[in-house]
Amino acid sequence: MNLLAQTTQITHLAEKVLAGAAISYEEALTLLDTPDEATPFLLGWADVIRKHFRGRKVDLCAIVNARAGRCPEDCRFCAQSARYPTHTAVYPLLPADEILRRAQAVYAAGIRRFSLVTSGREPGRDFDKILALIRLLRKELPELRICASLGILRAEEARALKKTGLTRYHHNLETAASFFPQICTTHRYEDRLATIFAAKEAGLEVCAGGIIGLGETPAQRAELAFALRDLGAVSVPVNILHPIPGTPLEEQAPLRPLEIFRTLAVFRFILPHVTIRYAGGREHNLRDTQAIGLAGGVDGLITGDYLTTRGQGIPRDLTLIRDLGLKI
Repeated sequence: MNLLAQTTQITHLAEKVLAGAAISYEEALTLLDTPDEATPFLLGWADVIRKHFRGRKVDLCAIVNARAGRCPEDCRFCAQSARYPTHTAVYPLLPADEILRRAQAVYAAGIRRFSLVTSGREPGRDFDKILALIRLLRKELPELRICASLGILRAEEARALKKTGLTRYHHNLETAASFFPQICTTHRYEDRLATIFAAKEAGLEVCAGGIIGLGETPAQRAELAFALRDLGAVSVPVNILHPIPGTPLEEQAPLRPLEIFRTLAVFRFILPHVTIRYAGGREHNLRDTQAIGLAGGVDGLITGDYLTTRGQGIPRDLTLIRDLGLKI
């Protein structure tokens, strides 16, 4: 297919989305197959779709690694798995005053969404303390929206989180169902779905995404995006593998930036109404090209540090957004 035919096809599919229709899985695959020379055209249309449905605002979220390390699961990318010699930090649930201090710093920087993240299969024995933390944050910072990522949930835990004032629960699918067994064997893809269903049934918004660059195919990235669409996720964080020494994926070859941007753009075509959020690995993989994603369909980001790696800092992220003429 020549360049004119490729751009014509991209335009046709973009207009389809703008008219309120959904693209098919096969159409998504054609977009993912866009060559490098036509990729800027694809990104331009993804930005048009984003602004049409989402406006010019960028949704920011900061996270705290509230309990780190010693996770019994074997997710092949994860520095916090107890199965791998990664030498990452290990500590129990942080004291309430430390978490409050971090939340106050985030709020002072202008961030209005803050997520408590704990390592491990499930909340476990810390669950009551976590509920108390949520109550404390809501009391001290009533305008701060509190989210949590605590692993696999039971239905009664999801209801307790909602009752305590949690607004959104985060639980990534990680990757496509067809690729999941190559990434984790200690729990099933269906266990992750069950947690998302429990959160939704409790009345919580769902933040769910995954990681690209694990060795999956482009078709499996599309599979993941359609699964997230069907689940009704309102926020879709897209991590890009940052290989950690000691994990089984430490030698995984990185994706090229243009392939990453194509993936993010196609996510926007598939998910026109949701927040598509830059997450972990963007600095490592995209370096000085990060602005391209924000001009190519992305309308959210995790700012500050990640769970086990450093980010570029909130001030630099705010400058990046403002330089593009976007709004916080």
